[in-house]
Amino acid sequence: MRPRRTAVALLLAAAVALSAAPARAQPAQPAQPAQPAHRTAAFPTGTATAPDGRTDLTDAAGRRLQLRGFNLDKYAEATEQDVRSLAAQGFTLIRVAVSWTRLEPARGRLDPAELARLHRLLDWADRYGVLALVDFHQDVYGPRFGGGDRGVPDWATRDDGLPFEPDPDDWFAGYFQPAVQAAFRHLYDDPDLRAWQADFYTRLARELRDHRSLLGYDLFNEPFGPVDGDPTDPAVLARAAAELETGRLADMYRRLITAVRAVDRRAWLFVEPTVLVGQGVPTRLPGFTDPRPGTPRLGYAPHFYDTAVESGADWDPAGGFVERYTAAITGYPAAHRLPVLVGEWGPPNSRTPGNALLVRRQVDAMDGFAAGWAMWYWCRGNGGYCALDPAGRPAPGDGPAFGPYPVAVAGTGARTTADGAGHTVRWTADGTGRTTELALPAAAFPTGARIAVQPAGALVELDQPSGDRAGRALIRLPHTHPGTPVTVTLTPR
Repeated sequence: MRPRRTAVALLLAAAVALSAAPARAQPAQPAQPAQPAHRTAAFPTGTATAPDGRTDLTDAAGRRLQLRGFNLDKYAEATEQDVRSLAAQGFTLIRVAVSWTRLEPARGRLDPAELARLHRLLDWADRYGVLALVDFHQDVYGPRFGGGDRGVPDWATRDDGLPFEPDPDDWFAGYFQPAVQAAFRHLYDDPDLRAWQADFYTRLARELRDHRSLLGYDLFNEPFGPVDGDPTDPAVLARAAAELETGRLADMYRRLITAVRAVDRRAWLFVEPTVLVGQGVPTRLPGFTDPRPGTPRLGYAPHFYDTAVESGADWDPAGGFVERYTAAITGYPAAHRLPVLVGEWGPPNSRTPGNALLVRRQVDAMDGFAAGWAMWYWCRGNGGYCALDPAGRPAPGDGPAFGPYPVAVAGTGARTTADGAGHTVRWTADGTGRTTELALPAAAFPTGARIAVQPAGALVELDQPSGDRAGRALIRLPHTHPGTPVTVTLTPR
């Protein structure tokens, strides 16, 4: 579903250079009445920062939230069944790729049919209780450069008549073509284009703001910009990324934050760094101010792709990709107290041994630094990023993404580890006696789950997985002191 970045090896070179500088069984505890098949994901109302610098999203009760889900609808193909089945499997988030071209094919008027289709998709999210992050998506700018009906519209594309020669084997190389470089420069610099883009964001935000499922906006997918010099030179590429993030891109984000906040004070707004961060290059983005009354609702939404894997290789754990990425990704959100939501991640083929291991390693890593993630991509198939096989089961190798996880935690430092066929969830209790909620996907517990909790005395309500429907475990520790370690062991029945 996502084209490979065959020649993006130059990004890897830049990174290396810079990194050097069947019946439902009875539960173990008394069963409580079953919960509804679809629960409404808690909307994050604030944040909390732990002593280690990690900032989490929190609900109205102060519990730390984990949002997990998938990207969909880049190709205008999502159905109600997609949203229903995603929610049924225990996920709480969809990242919806929207196209400026499809939504505003002619300047000044949102297309009624495309807008109605987007409203329908968010209506389904409302109905099935998942949150939706609207992603303003672009790949190689827009349709003029082979992007189909996605990205920045033709009427907002100024290429100065410069050449564009697409490479059928490497879509990402199009970013370095003279015409594309010019188009980005004009989008960042021309007053009328800047105003038109901000106006589009304001009008779309006004349209969507009443959906209770609307988490917010990922303000610009995989931003890119002018590269003055040879882009195969790692130093040139690194300098261009830093100049973009500290200058033109930062200015764009300030405009777009203001544009959305003119009509929506509830939504969360996420900024993205350039794609170099995926290869271990820390972002140079500055901090941003949120003009909404009260506490800021801003976040950081990097992507988590390995260049060699994107180019078709099987992942090599000796390459240090996960370690470099984790080291690079944590400084910026810690400095600005931003929750991290990884907007895209996942290999194009999870069925190879190395890539299957990569999925597990990425899930484990994000458990440590992210408040949530959206995997690429929710579809059925035999490869091509599809997270489901043709029958709708987790694709081979993608199983770790379908494991149990803490949806809401009354405590800090929640981590989930796989222990053979089972899983262990650990956190440090906050002593409030509030309920912690764990998702128990049917993919991980097809015949139900056994649960054991330490310390003793926990009150447990267990709704078992059934069919393709996830279960839930609700755990309350009414007499636990703050700082008490909690361990929950989950094993298949």
